[in-house]
Amino acid sequence: MIVPKEIRTYCPRCRRHTVHKVSLYKKGKDSPFRWGVVKHEWEKKGYGGQKWPMLKRKAKTTKKAVLKLTCNECGYILHKEGIRIRKVEIAR
Repeated sequence: MIVPKEIRTYCPRCRRHTVHKVSLYKKGKDSPFRWGVVKHEWEKKGYGGQKWPMLKRKAKTTKKAVLKLTCNECGYILHKEGIRIRKVEIAR
C-alpha cells in the first residue's frame, strides 16, 4: 500500500483540519528493568529453565502498520490505527 507523504486530517489541538506529515511508527527499545522481564530472569536462573513455552513458529504473516501523523502547524503527533498489511510504502 502506498501512502501519501502528507495528509490533510483533523488536529485535536488546532481543532480544525490541517496538513499532517506522515511517517511509520516504530516501537522504541524495551527497557530491561520492567518488572515482568526482571521476574522472568529470576525464574530462568538455576535449574528448571524457561517458565513458559517458547514460541516455535510464528502464527501471523503480517504486522499492523501504524501511521504517525505530525501536524505541520502545531507539531502535535497522533497515531492512526494500524491495519494488517504486508508492506507499507510512503510516497516520495
